[in-house]
Amino acid sequence: QVQLVESGGGLVQPGGSLRLSCAASGSFFSINTMGWYRQAPGRQRELVAVTISGGSTTYRDSVKGRFTSSIDYAKNTVYLQMNSLKPEDTAVYYCNAILTRYSGPALNYWGQGTQVTVSS
Repeated sequence: QVQLVESGGGLVQPGGSLRLSCAASGSFFSINTMGWYRQAPGRQRELVAVTISGGSTTYRDSVKGRFTSSIDYAKNTVYLQMNSLKPEDTAVYYCNAILTRYSGPALNYWGQGTQVTVSS
């Protein structure tokens, strides 16, 4: 059974930095994509960043130049380095991965979510 386990959220002042981590565990063949979504209270879940395995990373416009998503394929872990954080970045951040299994179609997985609060 595949699980995505997140860590690294918390409270930070505006202008500060945080790094989120998400490790995929269990049995699967390969990573198709890994990335991050977020959901603020009263709003829909939105894409933050997604990386296609061996390819490029797509970011939402509001985080370009401030956030960096990267995958360590040896550890099956995706990181989200968040710099110059703003109050509007406050949300629950969810890790997402599409993984190819040894049998059957690729499946979409979600982490449990981690709270990021940007406030003075």
